[in-house]
Amino acid sequence: MDIKEMRAATAEAQGKELTELLRQQFTLRMQNSTGQLGNVSQLRKVRREIARLKTVMAEKGRTETKKA
Repeated sequence: MDIKEMRAATAEAQGKELTELLRQQFTLRMQNSTGQLGNVSQLRKVRREIARLKTVMAEKGRTETKKA
């Protein structure tokens, strides 16, 4: 999901995406700790994707409170 899709998504869709990314991060961390993860750069990519999504969610929250 790119940044434009994140901004266009509903709060519910963003929440589901965040949950999915957090589960993926957990799985990758477990694979890394047991030595099964071949490409460790995946951890960094998922972590950054989570940060992007949380940033978009916070931006939406700020704009909604200004409107109210």
